[in-house]
Amino acid sequence: MADLIQYYGTGRRKSAIARVFLRPGSGNFTVNGKQFEEYFVTPAQRAAAKLPLGIADINETFDVLTTVKGGGVNGQADAVKLGIARALMEFNIELRKALKSGGMVTRDARGKERKKYGQKGARARFQFSKR
Repeated sequence: MADLIQYYGTGRRKSAIARVFLRPGSGNFTVNGKQFEEYFVTPAQRAAAKLPLGIADINETFDVLTTVKGGGVNGQADAVKLGIARALMEFNIELRKALKSGGMVTRDARGKERKKYGQKGARARFQFSKR
């Protein structure tokens, strides 16, 4: 079997998990077997997912193959962003400084706030009645 060169990165955001593989190629981008534009519909999602490739200035050098599960599409786009950034750092550690200044090295740790007992939701309270 031929020796396949690829770089791997895992990205997480909220409850979404993305496995990202960068392989030398012509710039194809697939997410869960679908084309990039077919999976990420809005321009904001597309821009968020491709941001690390733009900062590293290597859009057409790699084929990006991702598998994403969990969460919503916006969280998945951010998970793909972190996965691509980590895979790029595995490819070339010199890119870390540029990616870090763009805020793509750190995981966004914000998640859903839990519902508290005796309340309607995480922050929502039942309506107070004085009389």
